[in-house]
Amino acid sequence: MSEALLQVAQLCVGHQQTVLIDHVSFELRKGDVLGVIGESGAGKSTLGLAVMGHYRGALRPLSGSITFQGETYHPRDACRLATHQGKRVCYVAQSASAGFNPAFPLGSQVIEAACYHGVLTPEAAQVKVLQLFALLGLPDPVQFARRYPHQVSGGQLQRAMTAMALCSSPDLIVFDEPTTALDVTTQLDVLAAIRHAVKQTRTAALYISHDIAVVSQIADSLLVLRHGKQIEYGRTADILRSAAHPYTRALLNTRHPAPLPVAEHHAPVLELRDLTVGYGNGQPVISQLSLTLPRGQTFALVGESGSGKSTLARTLAGLQKPQSGELTLEGKVLSFDCQRRTAQQRWQIQYIYQNADTALNPRHRVRELVGRNIMRRSGLHGAALKARLSQLLEQVELAPELADRFPSQLSGGQKQRVAIARALAAEPEILICDEPTSALDPLVAQGVLALFRQLQQSAGLTLLFITHDIATVRSIAHSVAVMHRGKLVRQGLRETVLTPPFDDYTARLLQAEPTLEPGWLASALKVPSPEYPLSLQEILT
Repeated sequence: MSEALLQVAQLCVGHQQTVLIDHVSFELRKGDVLGVIGESGAGKSTLGLAVMGHYRGALRPLSGSITFQGETYHPRDACRLATHQGKRVCYVAQSASAGFNPAFPLGSQVIEAACYHGVLTPEAAQVKVLQLFALLGLPDPVQFARRYPHQVSGGQLQRAMTAMALCSSPDLIVFDEPTTALDVTTQLDVLAAIRHAVKQTRTAALYISHDIAVVSQIADSLLVLRHGKQIEYGRTADILRSAAHPYTRALLNTRHPAPLPVAEHHAPVLELRDLTVGYGNGQPVISQLSLTLPRGQTFALVGESGSGKSTLARTLAGLQKPQSGELTLEGKVLSFDCQRRTAQQRWQIQYIYQNADTALNPRHRVRELVGRNIMRRSGLHGAALKARLSQLLEQVELAPELADRFPSQLSGGQKQRVAIARALAAEPEILICDEPTSALDPLVAQGVLALFRQLQQSAGLTLLFITHDIATVRSIAHSVAVMHRGKLVRQGLRETVLTPPFDDYTARLLQAEPTLEPGWLASALKVPSPEYPLSLQEILT
């Protein structure tokens, strides 16, 4: 049996009387992956940072110990443990957009830590980063390394951060939701790359996620957290076969959502014809695309990162000027420029961004972020405003007491729910949802999806729902469109689109959907993928 690289014993993390990590214990051996799952706010990210000797704000280790490579660190030794960051221990953050400097090219940022700590020479690092970019399915690695963060999609940026961690060849990597922003086909390759790299280099990994299907395919052991406490810990196969705790069993059941009834015919509320969008003089990102949103229904848009989904959403919201096309709202021509729309038209279409970290002003409290839309839309003040604010927060399963917090004091999932509440405060008719549940744990995501369905029934809300989660599509969508390289390759009612026979691209999307079945990852990797021509063995050896 291999030696333990990391041992955590009765660890408690908090501040004064508040305990966020409560007597958590586990061990991690070289070449193994420990999956950490639980709802947002359970302490997953706090635990991941703690094993690196990093504590946010006033948080500190209260008791317990962390043993790394045979050396034990007690609460008073947190600073010594932190000296391993960037060399022996690396971190892949949940929000890649907040982790990169917008003023520098991606390639130079990815190799910075490896060069700074003397792990690689600049020349060797430049060669390795191109190999890692190819491994992770990034287009034209040489050109990609020269791009700036704002010039790539969210999924591509997340893969670049994964390459940054792998570049230093560390002993331990903490992956904090590394595939949250990725579509299913890209996620498949990233999961395979992480798993293979860990085994080949005998690197240990702490893999934090809210998706138990993803974790089950990559983790040797599972640690289930809730409210900072250790609910369940053991081998992955044992927990999947016979979970002991009701909370773990509830997480497993979220992989089988109940589908919506067959959609009835509804008149269109928004129609888009022959849309073409491009940047500068380059090739169009979207080419001659047409779609119709039926009133009071959910239209799901699925596809790989970089296929043009978010560009389409921004164009409909009036945030991106197209080269050509026509847009109508309730039969009337609607400008592609939001500044030329009437106030009522702007209220009618609201946008929930994919990344709550960059969508929320870090200097404003939750009550200001959500309350501003309430005041402008409904004209409420004082007690009425406070009551409406509390109602919205409860709708998205946030405690009203969180209204006085800043975004930095919330977990990733909590920030995304604040963004949803802010959009709902405008009382919109059409809600453009760009991966709105991607940062939420499955149980909370179920509640948010249920909220969307309830709003459709009570207020006739129309949703354009961008997602890479096929299970979500099955549970919330009435109609579905599959987008690939700026074009819709398949669209129609959910039952038609998700029923064979499939075109090659749609078949690949569906086959890449994670499941709890043992060996799914290995079988899914057998599916040919022209997007990723290099095999893992070719790159890593």
